Amino acid sequence: MPLRKGTYIVPTTKWYIERTVWLIAGFVLLTSTALALLVNPLFILGVTATGLVSINVARTGFCPVGTLLKQLGFTPMLGANRTGASPSLLDRFYFLQTDKWYLERRIYLAVGFNISVASTLILTVSPWFTLFTLFVGGAMVWFAATGYCVMANALYWMGAEPRLNPETAPSARCAECGLSGICVGGHKHNKERQALNGFPLRIVS
Repeated sequence: MPLRKGTYIVPTTKWYIERTVWLIAGFVLLTSTALALLVNPLFILGVTATGLVSINVARTGFCPVGTLLKQLGFTPMLGANRTGASPSLLDRFYFLQTDKWYLERRIYLAVGFNISVASTLILTVSPWFTLFTLFVGGAMVWFAATGYCVMANALYWMGAEPRLNPETAPSARCAECGLSGICVGGHKHNKERQALNGFPLRIVS
C-alpha cells in the first residue's frame, strides 16, 4: 500500500448504522471497564464480548447491533448487497461489506483483536491494562462524535482505502455521497453505474 498524507474524517452529518455502532461500542467499553474496576473484575468480559463481536463483523459482515439499529430505522453506509440473498433477509439483517479489506473493515478487526487481548491481560496479569480499554472506549466515542480516529488515520497514512469519505476514496463510488452499492441521495449517475455493474438499485430515504 502506498503511503499517503492528509487527514481522514468520516461523515458526521447523520447517525448512520456504522457511526452509531462505534458510539455504542465505545460506551460499552467504558462502562464495562469502569464496572470491572469499581465492582467486579469479571465485568471486563463485556469488553471481551465486544471484541469478539467486532472480529466477527470484520470476518463475516454480520453485526447484531447493526441489525437492531436497522430494525429501528437507521440506514447503512457500508451495508452489503449480498448476492442471492432474499429481500426479506436484507431488510431484517445488517451485513458489513466484506468484498475487500478496506479501511473501516480493518478497524473492526484491529479494535476487536486489541481489546480482546487487553481484557484477557486485565484478568490474568494486571488491572493496569484497563487504561488501554478506557482509551479505546473514549477514542471510539470521540470517533463517532467528531469523525476523527487515530487508528483510522494511521491506516489511511499506510495506504488503506476508506469507503466512507468520497473525497479521499473516489474509486467507483458516488461522488456526492460516497456510498458503496447503496446511494441514499438518489443521484442519477450512481443509479446508472449500479445498472451497468449489475447491482440491484436500492434507494434508502
